[in-house]
Amino acid sequence: MSESLNQTAPVPAVEAGPRRVVERGERRFVLLGTAHVSRASAEEVRAEIETGDYDQVAIELCDARHAALTRSRELADMDLFAVIKNGQAGMIAANLALGAYQQRLADQFGIEPGAEMRAAIAAAEAGQTPLTLIDRNIGLTLKRVYRGIPWWQRATVLAGLATSLVSSDKISEEDIEQLKEGDMLEATFNEFAQQSAHMHAALIDERDQYMAAKLLSAAETPGSTLVVVGAGHLKGLAGYLEAGMDDPAGRIAALDTVRPGARWVKWIPWVVVAVIIIGFALGFSRNIGLGWQMVVEWVVINGGLAALGALIALGHPLTVVTAFIAAPITSLNPTIGAGMVTAAAELWLRKPRVGDFSTLKSDVTTVRGWWRNRVSRTLLVFLFSTIGSAIGTYVAGFRIFGQLVGS
Repeated sequence: MSESLNQTAPVPAVEAGPRRVVERGERRFVLLGTAHVSRASAEEVRAEIETGDYDQVAIELCDARHAALTRSRELADMDLFAVIKNGQAGMIAANLALGAYQQRLADQFGIEPGAEMRAAIAAAEAGQTPLTLIDRNIGLTLKRVYRGIPWWQRATVLAGLATSLVSSDKISEEDIEQLKEGDMLEATFNEFAQQSAHMHAALIDERDQYMAAKLLSAAETPGSTLVVVGAGHLKGLAGYLEAGMDDPAGRIAALDTVRPGARWVKWIPWVVVAVIIIGFALGFSRNIGLGWQMVVEWVVINGGLAALGALIALGHPLTVVTAFIAAPITSLNPTIGAGMVTAAAELWLRKPRVGDFSTLKSDVTTVRGWWRNRVSRTLLVFLFSTIGSAIGTYVAGFRIFGQLVGS
């Protein structure tokens, strides 16, 4: 399990992908199930499109995943600070981690990530056949997964996902068999999806509905559509197509909606800040020495843990100092996070080079690569210093409360 992924193994031979044919109104849908670890799937997709029997090709990709496959320059054009400022750092990191999982498969089996989808795109363009992206945005899917599980399970899922995606272990035979029959996202979250009905629903069933609704929206026009999807979606997608939908557009809109978090959660940081400020005031009113002791402990605990996070991310020494100074201040203003300040410092001190963007996808396939690449390391500085500051806020807050009660 711990052997290097640099040694490639022969690609397992697989039979032609399964298929289902569904007719709705004037439109005929040919659903072709593909295997994620087979060159044969890519070849079969290409050959099927080249028959000229289809006036439309639909593939299991969203705009973001399509861009990742076809527009590699987008990473180089990414405004990293804008990404962090807009609160998208976590999502970018998650997408990179999922891409790293796919790249590990490529390294182990000598295949190209998304080979069957690339083949579909290329063949459709060559034959001037209209191409339709039918999958839901990966960001929305991950958000619905995150929102749908209890809050106490989220940390476990995120930690387990991060560990499994950057692990240097080879993909097991059991995982490979699932990838032949299943879905890349489901396989990535497999351990947790088996324990959570909502997670499985968001990853598979909801996307089956979404893709069916996208296809049914154009079912009134006569013709034939080749639908290229992972084999794990074949049964569910065919079922929804056969059953039909009264309002496909409405179903799409509903599945594109992310349930908002509980309103009271948004007030927690402000309540914590109010409690801490009141604690400082009470401390100084009782004893000047006690008040200054609280302030010192606040700075040391909050700043120290944020600095530790930046240090773990191997941030620049001045970034670590910035984290120590900024965290105690930003923690008293929930609108500005310590991670945003430390990330800005890291970007100023170690501006990512063109090469960092060009090698980003390959670098994040290893633990060392996350820390070596300046782009991914900046994301780690943001995430770890944010986590450190958050922990420091609550630890220091409880410490202040305890001193008030005990004095």
